[in-house]
Amino acid sequence: MQITRLTPADLPRFRAMNAVFAAAFEAPDAAAPPDDAYVRALLARDTFLAFVAETDGVCVGAIAGYLLPKFEQARSEGYIYDLAVAEPHRRRGIATALIRAFVTAARDAGAHVTFVQADRDDPPAIALYTKLGQRADVLHFDIDA
Repeated sequence: MQITRLTPADLPRFRAMNAVFAAAFEAPDAAAPPDDAYVRALLARDTFLAFVAETDGVCVGAIAGYLLPKFEQARSEGYIYDLAVAEPHRRRGIATALIRAFVTAARDAGAHVTFVQADRDDPPAIALYTKLGQRADVLHFDIDA
């Protein structure tokens, strides 16, 4: 397995990443993917981190998130927005390897911590994140734009 951080030159890998997310999350947004110009601009941002895990050139897992610059101190926090591993490749350490790659890149960019959210009805995700970090029970609210 190889883990690669995506750059603006990685459009096919980005599309493969989105396909893994769409399958894992049964995501309706996958029907309207962003165009190439948007993807290149996103991947060029220092505040966006995306990695894919590939086996024999096939994307089997991915992670995407953000660096959030703080205002109260000169530092950042990493935020894992999405993480998924294709069903046949789960329970092989791929998710852990992707998280470690993300955390390392975030730390190298000045993040003092990385955080992630999990749904209460997702025991595998909760078990994974508990193994790697400290749990904080918080409430999450979506506010429509």
